[in-house]
Amino acid sequence: MKKTLFILLLLTAFISCKSTSSTVNTNLDNKTERMLKGDWTLTSVNYPNSAYFKVNSFNIEDSKCFVNSNWSFVSNNNKGEMSLNNVSSACKNFSSPITWYINKEGNFVLKIINEYKAKEVNNGFVLAINNVTETSFDLVDTINVAGQTKNITYSFQRN
Repeated sequence: MKKTLFILLLLTAFISCKSTSSTVNTNLDNKTERMLKGDWTLTSVNYPNSAYFKVNSFNIEDSKCFVNSNWSFVSNNNKGEMSLNNVSSACKNFSSPITWYINKEGNFVLKIINEYKAKEVNNGFVLAINNVTETSFDLVDTINVAGQTKNITYSFQRN
């Protein structure tokens, strides 16, 4: 009898100590991911002192070359595609499949796959996601410029 009571009390203690934070965060993340589902155009890239220095976005091209690029997000499998449209002779054409998701901290995690499989790509980008609506959202990347932290804001509009 004592052994059964002890096991019952121990089981109750384990169940009552279970964290529920992961359940709450997951629901919020899935909602945001569903809002991003569809086709988007990156309409602007803004950062302080943009006239004085260039930013190589996502290790691909100058940030200004990303303006008018097309992005597609599929929320049920967290895949998609991005493509740069050659807006000037200084920019190259580029297209690649991507994987993406919103992590438990509410950040947008992006992997540019190119010709590899997602599991073979060991690096990616973690950006803050802000101002999410049905028609627009912003991704914010933080970089270090001469020892100072600067934010680069990528603004998207739904097609």
